[in-house]
Amino acid sequence: MVISYLLLFLAFNIVDVGEGQNVCANESRCGGHGPAIRFPFQLNTQPNDSGYPGFTLSCIDRKHTVLELPISVKLFVKHIDYKSQVIQLYDPDNCFPSQLRWLNLSSSPFRFKVEDPHNYGQQDPDYGLYEYALFNCSSRSKDMDYQYDLISCLSDHTYQVYPATDITASLVSCTKMYNLVSIPDGIILHHDKYVQFEWFTPDYRYCEMIKGKRCVRSNSNGSETPQCISISTHTHGTLSKSAIVGVILGSFLLPCVFGLYCFYSYDKVEKEHQAKVEKFLEDYINLRPTRYSYADIKRITNQFNEKLGEGAYGTVFKGKLSNEIYVAVKILNSSMGNGEEFINEVGTMGTIHHVNVVRLVGFCADGFRRALVCEFLPNDSLEKFISSTVTKNRILNWDKLQDIAIGVAKGIEYLHQGCNQRILHFDIKPGNVLLDQDFNPKISDFGLAKLCSKDQSAVSMTTARGTIGYIAPEVFSRNFGNVSSKADVYSFGMLLLEIVGGRKNVDVTVENTSKVYFPEWIYNLLEQKEDIRIYVEDDGDSKIAKKLAIVGIWCIQWHPVDRPCMKNVVQMLEGEEDKLTMPPNPFASAGSIKTNANIPTKRLNLELEVIPELE
Repeated sequence: MVISYLLLFLAFNIVDVGEGQNVCANESRCGGHGPAIRFPFQLNTQPNDSGYPGFTLSCIDRKHTVLELPISVKLFVKHIDYKSQVIQLYDPDNCFPSQLRWLNLSSSPFRFKVEDPHNYGQQDPDYGLYEYALFNCSSRSKDMDYQYDLISCLSDHTYQVYPATDITASLVSCTKMYNLVSIPDGIILHHDKYVQFEWFTPDYRYCEMIKGKRCVRSNSNGSETPQCISISTHTHGTLSKSAIVGVILGSFLLPCVFGLYCFYSYDKVEKEHQAKVEKFLEDYINLRPTRYSYADIKRITNQFNEKLGEGAYGTVFKGKLSNEIYVAVKILNSSMGNGEEFINEVGTMGTIHHVNVVRLVGFCADGFRRALVCEFLPNDSLEKFISSTVTKNRILNWDKLQDIAIGVAKGIEYLHQGCNQRILHFDIKPGNVLLDQDFNPKISDFGLAKLCSKDQSAVSMTTARGTIGYIAPEVFSRNFGNVSSKADVYSFGMLLLEIVGGRKNVDVTVENTSKVYFPEWIYNLLEQKEDIRIYVEDDGDSKIAKKLAIVGIWCIQWHPVDRPCMKNVVQMLEGEEDKLTMPPNPFASAGSIKTNANIPTKRLNLELEVIPELE
C-alpha cells in the first residue's frame, strides 16, 4: 500500500512538472539550491521544448548546477543574470587551464564576456582574448618565476607548469603540453575564480526589464515564438491543469509502473556491484573527469567503428571528441569481476598528472556498461617495437630506447612516491607502455593497481595479480618476502631485458617442455664479459644495451630487499654504464646451471610453491 501511494505521488509530480515546462516563467533549481533556472535555460530532465537549443543544464548531488560546453567542458553555475544575459561559471577544482584545454565555442551560443572600456559592443569576437602555450618544466628557477606566472593547480613538487603568451614559444629545458586558444587573460595571469559568458541569441532582455513580465515559449496555433506574459495568471492556470492531468494519469499508470519495476528489477548481487561503483563515483566526484553516457560513447567511437585492440578485461576503440582531439575508449567486459577493475582504473588514473602516465579524459558508468576514455597515443605500445618479428628492422634507435626506459622508470617512481597515496601498478610490461607521436612512453592499464599509504612498507594480497613472466616471486610465495613496491621494480627489470633482447623473457615459439629463460642468458653474457651482441650497430649502442641489461638484472633479484627502489633505478639509467657494478647472480639459488654464454640456458625449478596468505 505504501508503494502504491508513493508511485501515485511520483506520477502526479512527474506530469505536473512536465506540463509546467512550456511556461518560461516557472523557475526551477537544483535541489532548491543554486541559481534560478528559466527560459532560455532548461534542465536535462525537462522536455526538449522547454528551453532553447544549447542552453541545457544538469544537476549534480541535487545542489550543483552544471553547464556543459563543447567539447565536454563541464563548469558549475554560480549566477545567471537574465537581464544582461550573462552567466557566471566556476571550476570546483579552481583549475581553468586544465578544463578549458578542450573548449570549442564555435558551435555554442555562448561567448566569453570581457570588459570593453570603449563600449564598442564587442564587434570583434576575439576582443580581449589571448593565446597561451603551457610548458611542463622539471625544475623551477627564480628567473623563470620572474618571467612567467606559475600555474600552481597543474604543478606539484616534481614539476612546474608555466604559460607563455606565444603558442609557438619554446622554453629551455621544458616540454610543451598543449595550447589554450582564445581565452581571457585573467584565467592565466590573475587566477580568476569565476569566468563569465554571455549570449546574444535568443535576445529577450526587453522582456526581463518589464516588471511582472517574463518570457514564455508559446505553443498555441503552432507558434514557437517566445512571448512576454504576466507571471501570475499564466502560472496559476498551468498548475491547475497539471494537477488534474497528474491525478488521472497517475492512477492509470500505477499498475504499469509497478509491472515494469518487477520486470526490470536486478538480482541482489548485481545491485550490490552497481551500488559499489556508484558509491565510489560519488566520493570521486571532486576529481572531475568527464562522465559520459553510453550514447556519448557510441557517438565518440562512431558506433565502435575502429578497434585498436582487445584484452582480457575489455576492447579498445578509437574515438574522436572533435576534429583534432582523438581518444582511446576502453569498453570493459561486463562479465569480468564486480567493478573492481573499473574502480581501480578511474580511481588511480584520475588522480595522476604525469608526462609518463596516460591521462584519463573521462569514463562511462551507465548501468552495467562501463568504459574508460583516455588520451589517444598513435604509436601503439612498446611491445610492437621490441617483439622479435620487427627488431631486425627496428625504427627505434638505442638512444630512443634508453629514453623510453628512463621515461617508464620515472613514471613508476611517480606512482610510488609522487602521489598522495602510493600506487602499485602490478602489471608493468611492454604492452602497457604506450607511445605518443614522438615515441614518449606513457604507462597505462591500472586495472590491477593497488593503493596504499606512503609509510606502508608491505601490502596485503589474497591472490597473485599480474602477467606471467613479469610477476615478482614474492607475489607467488611469501618465502621471498612481503609484497611491496619492489614487485613493480621486478616487472620493470623484465621489461628492460626485453628491450635489450628484442624478445619475450619466455620464448613463446619454443615448446612448453623446453622453455628458454632469456634473462639468465643475458646474465651469463655479462658475467663472462662478452658483448651484448643483439641488434647493435656501434660501440655506443653496445654500451646502452649493456647498461640496460645490468640495471635489468639488478631489478629482477629474487629477494625484494636486493632490488633497488625506482628512484635509484632512474639514477642508474641516467648515469654512465662504466660506473655500474655487476649485480649478483639472481639465478644461482633457483637451480640454474652454468652454461656457455652463447647458448641460452633452460630454466630449471621455475615454479614456486604458492603459500596461502594470512589476513
